Amino acid sequence: MHQVRVLIVDDQETFLRAMRAVVTATDGFVVVGEARSGEQSLQATETLAPDLVLMDVHLPGIDGIEATRLLTTSSNAPVVLLLSTYSQDQVDAAGCGAAAYLEKAGFGPDRLSAAWAAADF
Repeated sequence: MHQVRVLIVDDQETFLRAMRAVVTATDGFVVVGEARSGEQSLQATETLAPDLVLMDVHLPGIDGIEATRLLTTSSNAPVVLLLSTYSQDQVDAAGCGAAAYLEKAGFGPDRLSAAWAAADF
């Protein structure tokens, strides 16, 4: 069975650990790497070739929305799910190429599986 290779991008250790735990607890998903900035996410995606990137919206340097825009324009682009502590109406993510926007508070294995299943790739 093919496992979905996941890159987690967040600048806060607490959320990195929480997202890692969710991915680990979700059947068919495996963490292949972590990044703490938009710039690191671009480098890690090139090196690790993940299928899925869990991208925090607010990052130092290039924010998650711009990093998503850059990632999703490549020919072998991963699916990107934006995650934030803010509700979707507080963030302008329109047109960045993300498959979905999820609030961190409600993020769990069921939401991860559903978002992956609904991704248009």
